[in-house]
Amino acid sequence: MSASQTVTIAGLFLHPVKSCARVSVDRARLIDTGLEWDREWMVVDASGEFVSQRDLPRMALVQPSLRGNDMVLRAPGMLALHVSLDAVEEPCRVRIWDDTVAAYDMGDLAAQWFSDFLGRRLRLARFDPEFHRRCDPEWTGPVEAQTAFADGFPLLVVSSAAIDELNRRLQALGRSPVDSARFRPNLVLDGLDAHGEDWLERITFDTPGGAVVLRPVKPCSRCSIPDVDPHRGAADSAVGDVITGYRADARLGGQITFGMNTIVEAGVDAELHLGMTGSASIKFD
Repeated sequence: MSASQTVTIAGLFLHPVKSCARVSVDRARLIDTGLEWDREWMVVDASGEFVSQRDLPRMALVQPSLRGNDMVLRAPGMLALHVSLDAVEEPCRVRIWDDTVAAYDMGDLAAQWFSDFLGRRLRLARFDPEFHRRCDPEWTGPVEAQTAFADGFPLLVVSSAAIDELNRRLQALGRSPVDSARFRPNLVLDGLDAHGEDWLERITFDTPGGAVVLRPVKPCSRCSIPDVDPHRGAADSAVGDVITGYRADARLGGQITFGMNTIVEAGVDAELHLGMTGSASIKFD
């Protein structure tokens, strides 16, 4: 059985460089791998292995912005780095989790900038759009969904009510509230109960180009990144301690989850925008 509920896009976010700060946007275009410009770049070590806030929480202080033909990166104490949206340098191979992926190295200037700020020898890579990085078919079924440098799926959806519930629990313990940046979603939805996203079958938006159909497929298991304060680039345990107390998920063998990994079933090239309303079908046992 299922029922339908109206949802509204209350937050729309890009993370152009994996594990760096997010960009809040008014509108974004859907592409095969999620939202255009999302997780298209990734910082890697000398062996091509990706690095993240798990080991380098100061990555949260790297703030991208998209300006004309450039991505502009800023960080405390650093001159701005301009990265062309229209150019790459040498082809390379990089590794994200168990996947070895075709990419492009973005050159020595970008490498030196990240190395100087983060205190390790690093380079910046850009995803090769000709490379097909398939999502796990165990969760997507017959749909051959793909993603770029996201951990495993094109989009992450979180309800605003889930953030509100977390903050209610934090404040009951005398801790400061947090915002959705801790969880790095692409879409924050109004209109659901707390963690109502856990039980959605489809999310549909009507656009001038046709229907956008998004399907939540896998609960998002959580590591240490929600404990990184994105405003300080430093970690504590407040968020992790609280969500561990109520977000153990039987669907993933008791792992701590928050938000739903989501694939694009229809609507590539359509545009999503803040305030857009849609219909969410909710599963019932």
